[in-house]
Amino acid sequence: MNNTKIRKIDLLLEIPKEAIRNKNIIAELAKNDFRTKYAGSIFGIFWAFVQPVITILLYWFVFEVGFRASTDKPVPFVLWLIAGLVPWFFFTDSMTGGTNALLEYEYLVKKVVFNINILPLVKILSAVFVHLFFICFAILLFSIYRYFPGIYVLQLVYYTFCTFVLALGIVYVTSAVAVFFRDISQVVNILLQIGTWLTPIMWDFNDMGGSLPRWLQILFKLNPMFYIVQGYRDSLVYHTWFWHRGSMTAYFWIFVIVMLVCGNSVFQKLKESFADIL
Repeated sequence: MNNTKIRKIDLLLEIPKEAIRNKNIIAELAKNDFRTKYAGSIFGIFWAFVQPVITILLYWFVFEVGFRASTDKPVPFVLWLIAGLVPWFFFTDSMTGGTNALLEYEYLVKKVVFNINILPLVKILSAVFVHLFFICFAILLFSIYRYFPGIYVLQLVYYTFCTFVLALGIVYVTSAVAVFFRDISQVVNILLQIGTWLTPIMWDFNDMGGSLPRWLQILFKLNPMFYIVQGYRDSLVYHTWFWHRGSMTAYFWIFVIVMLVCGNSVFQKLKESFADIL
């Protein structure tokens, strides 16, 4: 095995090593981050849950009531919709928070003894708290409608982890670049807005896929969030195990591994200048 391959493996293993080594401080910082995000408002963390719920209700009203969305699905449209929106909320929250991680924790970046590698992890872990609430909210809503996911709901742990590592790999790049080019946060927000519509969240790929050219179908499926959104719906709506989508699972993890290696490499190369720039 040559030195390049060894270096890539080391970069990939460095992330879980850092997480295990600093698990206590990561957990504490994530809890503090979650609490302080809404500390100045009257209703506090209540706002963390209100906005996504309102967004879900708005999309439901526009598509089912306004546009009369197709109802030929195994569950009511609002349930099908929330199964796609829940992972997207988690991903966008992780991306926006993680991109600004080093800027928000500028005082920690300037401390020589502090391990800044964990800061992107902190922001994404903070987003997990809200995500867990919405998973429970989705399961409750399915139960109220008498559509029980059954044992397939256990897959949500796997797909949550998929979203976590995907966001982490990307955030290692965006958070590092944000130190030198602060407009990257605006670029990320724009890309997320575009991604909301390029990812089959409000629309069903199964309804449109057949009418799309083959190359465009492949292009849509190259979006790693396609796999995750489909996975949440497989868990809550279609009752399909992730190993039944073998080719997509293999592609997703290849993409994530490459992203983690590249992201960590960029982060390590740029981090020596962080304190000077900030």
